[in-house]
Amino acid sequence: MAADQAAVSAVAAISAVMDWRSSPDARAAAFAYLESIKSGDVRALVSTSFLLVQKDQASEIRLHGFKMLQHLVRFRWEELNVAERNEFANLTVNLISEVVGPHEEWALKSQTAALVAEVVRREGVSLWNTLFPSIVSLSNSGPIEAELVAMILRWLPEDITVHNEDLEGDRRRTLLRGLTESLSQILPLLYSLLEKHFVAALSAHTNQQMELAKQHVGTITAVLNAVNAYAEWAPVTDIAKYGLIHGCGSLLSYSDFRLHACEFFKVICQRKRPADVAILEYDAAMSNIFQLLMKISQDFLVRSRMQPSAIDESEYEFAMCICETMVALGSSNMQCILADGARTLHFLQQMLEYYQHYRISLHFQSLLFWLVVLREPAKAKSVAHVSSDTPTSGNSASTGGSSTEKEKKGVSTLITDEIYSTILDVTFKRMLKRSTSASSGLLELWSEELEGKSDFSNYRAKLVCLVFS
Repeated sequence: MAADQAAVSAVAAISAVMDWRSSPDARAAAFAYLESIKSGDVRALVSTSFLLVQKDQASEIRLHGFKMLQHLVRFRWEELNVAERNEFANLTVNLISEVVGPHEEWALKSQTAALVAEVVRREGVSLWNTLFPSIVSLSNSGPIEAELVAMILRWLPEDITVHNEDLEGDRRRTLLRGLTESLSQILPLLYSLLEKHFVAALSAHTNQQMELAKQHVGTITAVLNAVNAYAEWAPVTDIAKYGLIHGCGSLLSYSDFRLHACEFFKVICQRKRPADVAILEYDAAMSNIFQLLMKISQDFLVRSRMQPSAIDESEYEFAMCICETMVALGSSNMQCILADGARTLHFLQQMLEYYQHYRISLHFQSLLFWLVVLREPAKAKSVAHVSSDTPTSGNSASTGGSSTEKEKKGVSTLITDEIYSTILDVTFKRMLKRSTSASSGLLELWSEELEGKSDFSNYRAKLVCLVFS
């Protein structure tokens, strides 16, 4: 009864905080009351919060309830005894059934998944191993349930991929170790969901079952978001082993999924080969990615030459992502490209086409690649902006530098006078022109609206560096 009354008071306080008509004093008093619940008796916080997330509450009330539950798990979990934690975990998993309706808000699904993942992160691998069979069973119930499972999988490694000052080093290492041990369960499940719901989406679309097709598309998108969360840290060899490179590569040709799929490859291509990995397996995986990207890139470049007016903005956005990914691949994993001289030359020709491209955004991305190739390795590292699987220090740093130098020299032997001449020609054209009114033909010149590209003087400085490389 006390919990019910506390929940009623909490609902009134949340409504007051969110109501723009509330006076500043009323809003401040309501906020203070909610904070007192969060900092008060932990068991009262549990009971009140679970009442707030019930399905009969308004969406904004439920969302606030989920935030309160997440706060409890993150900051006050240790105040519950073992039996209470187990009960809390069971109640949290049961909440999934509350948000599986076809018209349920995405935010509520996401918060439910985030809460489940938060509990798993706190309790560790033992709870995950207990929950996994039911998670798999839930994913087989339908596209909405599978979407929720994908969301849970996406949130699980959040404390690994996102810096969290509240997470101690030991806890983070324990979480990383536990999730790494679970990859043999998680990655095959993600691939299975990707394949199953892609086939189902095509079938539903063919049969004109548009609402069902939309649900499967939502599931595929959620799975891709989850896959991208693991692409940042899971071993590349494991990602390849369980079919995710093949699965994401298959989606590059579909407009609904291609940006998410390309983001997966961009994240992987930014990583460098760690010292403790099976070299042949790693290089084979990256070579496979290289071939997938080259095919998609070639298709775009041909269309761009033949029918530039037929390419819409969404295709240019995708091409930009492909180009960024290829720059990352060439900057961080050149050893995979150099394995075949003919393929390397083809790669260089494509990057040259991007450098010549009338779209400034594509030209600029290619500029970063040519700076990496033509400048000394030490400076190239500062331009590439790529991450590494493992930090380099001591002897490993020396080895990495030697490897980069060898790769650079290997590429340099394939850069012909014609390539140099073309680079210089394009560079001088873009260096001397800035105003769009002075443009000729299709050439798109510098724009201050280019996000993240700094200003024209810095851009021109990069062109000058390229000339004198």
